[in-house]
Amino acid sequence: MDRDLESIQQVRRLLESAASAAKVLATFSQQQTDAIVAAMARAAERSAEPLARLAVEETTYGVVADKVKKNLFGARDVYDAIKPLKTAGIIREDAENGIVEIAAPAGVVAAIIPCTNPTSTAIFKALIALKGRNPIVMSPHPSAVKCIAESCRVMDEAARQAGAPEGSIGCLTLVTSQATEELMRHPKTAIILATGGASLVRAAYSSGKPALGVGPGNVPAYIHSSANVAKAVADILFGKCFDNGTICSSEQHMVVDQAIVDQVRAETERQGGFFLTPEQGRAVARVLILPNSRVNPKMVGQSAEVIARAAGFSIPSGKRALIAPLEGIGREYPLSAEKLSPVLSLRAVTDWREGLAVCRELLEFGGMGHTVALHLQDDEVARTMALELPAFRLVVNTPAPHGSIGYSTKLFPSMSLGCGTPGGNITSDNLSPFHLINTKRLAWERRSITGINRPAAVVGRALPFAPSTQATASFSPPAEAVLPSGKTQGGAEPSQEQIAQVVERFLSARRTPASTHYSASCSAPGASAGEDSTPFAAKLPPAESSGPSPRPMDFVCEEDVRRALQQGQKIHITSRTIVTPAARDLAEGREVFVFA
Repeated sequence: MDRDLESIQQVRRLLESAASAAKVLATFSQQQTDAIVAAMARAAERSAEPLARLAVEETTYGVVADKVKKNLFGARDVYDAIKPLKTAGIIREDAENGIVEIAAPAGVVAAIIPCTNPTSTAIFKALIALKGRNPIVMSPHPSAVKCIAESCRVMDEAARQAGAPEGSIGCLTLVTSQATEELMRHPKTAIILATGGASLVRAAYSSGKPALGVGPGNVPAYIHSSANVAKAVADILFGKCFDNGTICSSEQHMVVDQAIVDQVRAETERQGGFFLTPEQGRAVARVLILPNSRVNPKMVGQSAEVIARAAGFSIPSGKRALIAPLEGIGREYPLSAEKLSPVLSLRAVTDWREGLAVCRELLEFGGMGHTVALHLQDDEVARTMALELPAFRLVVNTPAPHGSIGYSTKLFPSMSLGCGTPGGNITSDNLSPFHLINTKRLAWERRSITGINRPAAVVGRALPFAPSTQATASFSPPAEAVLPSGKTQGGAEPSQEQIAQVVERFLSARRTPASTHYSASCSAPGASAGEDSTPFAAKLPPAESSGPSPRPMDFVCEEDVRRALQQGQKIHITSRTIVTPAARDLAEGREVFVFA
């Protein structure tokens, strides 16, 4: 109980510091922000190998060399992708539609970090959070606290040296379920980045805070009869065996056209795959998947040799993946689920139509919205499957994990892959800094409003749109506010005040002397000395003194004048009454107005 309370208190201290940092970060320019993120990326790159070694030592999951590559992916590829993004100040301008978009930070980010990809995910989430000018507080998986905390320390130190305030990057070291819940529900937390098991992601979505969660992958790799078989097998085995299958978008199943299944089997064996008998397959299933249908954490990220030994048999040296026959799909067939290890299932299908049906069934069982790998040369089949399958990343002729995270494709480089509403997520995107900023929009009138009574003071006085000098695009002033020549007499672009004065003088010239200035508050800002500055209301006849006078009106529009004329009534006004130009024109010469 003391540890629980202490962990909750640590959350509150970290969030207090992060909230203070958020106020400072929100004032930073794009240049200041980019300098901080660049320093973090360089520090993560320098520490890629020691962080990878620490992760494998602490978790026992995966391969050091592959974790180094994942760390470098975050420090280099993700950084290169986010480096040019505008995330501070004015980020976009739409000249045609008169809209300016301005970035505002989301606030304190609560990040849940998994044990399968601990250091690379920590690097990724810290970079996109700070790029959006948000502080971040991480809650590590209990089996990966040291390596995640060290990743945070490395980046926080670099960020502060580059000008970030203290508290910009925090990490729990006393991890309890109560602490994680406190982090997600605390009033100072603005948004949650949740990577982990389904129950944790559900907890994030039920916390009452905006949450960006990711779903499980159960990735089918379909090999069409038109595929380059040698390359398809090489891609699948490379993706499946990379870091011993710990990336959620690694291949889980080989779905192969019957016409080439023998060729695929031979090529798979040649490249290091070991095909299991049905009995061996069931033994592996018992080792990998627990009775509650969850993956056995002791087998996550282990080699094919270790898994085979745990299942009671041995495999020849040099074999790097186990391939079992897929006997069915569902809870009673454990190997039809995500396995997080170098174990694949294989299913032969008659053609791409049956292949599509099997891939859909596999996704529906455990990978809705995530990823599918397609190996083929037939563009029409690829497009048809993409249209019909419930996955938001369909990568073609490439290893599934590398294609889905944007390493071997041009998808946005990311270590967090949304699964959309089919997967219970709010987005289907590869997450980026843009998911961690709010966008303000400054919108200028582009269509006049008719049929609505508006104060006369606003008619013809809309200021022209003035874009920021730092903007990437420029705006033209509204057509009605541009001088005929487009220039001042000196040849320079007119100022807003000059344009307003010209417009007012133009309107004044069209009015009769009695209606030029309808009130003192609405006279032209640059009226010349020769103009009659007497308020419009002062020129009207005074109200009769006999009997109580009706209450003067504060605002008069054209409809009010028309109604008064139809009913033979007077409209009582004062020097403060706002009278629209249309109302003045209709009332002219008809003695409708009475000055009270």
